[in-house]
Amino acid sequence: MVAARRPVALVAAVVLILEAAGILLLNWILSIVVDRQQMSLAGLRPGAMSAGAWAGGALFALFLLFCAAVLLYGGARDRAPGRLPRLALICCAVVHGVLGALAVGLVGWPAFAAAMVVLALLVLTLVAYAEPRPAPAPTEDPATA
Repeated sequence: MVAARRPVALVAAVVLILEAAGILLLNWILSIVVDRQQMSLAGLRPGAMSAGAWAGGALFALFLLFCAAVLLYGGARDRAPGRLPRLALICCAVVHGVLGALAVGLVGWPAFAAAMVVLALLVLTLVAYAEPRPAPAPTEDPATA
C-alpha cells in the first residue's frame, strides 16, 4: 500500500484536473444554450441564469483544482495532507459518490463507472496517507492474575 500511494495520488490529481476542465466546458456550453434559447426559470432573466451556470461551474472547477493541487503536493512530497486539505478531499469524495448515484439515472452506467473510479482513487489516497494507529497495549486478564 505504501509503494502505490504516490502514483495513485498523482493519477487522481490528473483525473481531477481533466474533470475540472470538463466541468468548465460543460457549464460554458450550458450558459450559451440558456442565453441563446432565452430560457427562464421562475421569472429569472436568461442572462442571470447564464451567468449563474458559468459561475457555478467555475467555482466547482476551482474546488476540483484545489483538490488536485493537494493531491499533487502530497504525491510529489509523499506526505499526508493537513487537516483542512484532508477535509476538502473527503468532501470531494462524497460529492463524487452522490454524483455517481445521480448519474446512473440521468446519464447512464458509464458516467456512474467514471465517478466511481474517481471516488476509488480519492478514497485510496486518503486511506494510503492515513496516520498509522498505535498498537493497543496488552491488557492483563484478571482471571490469570
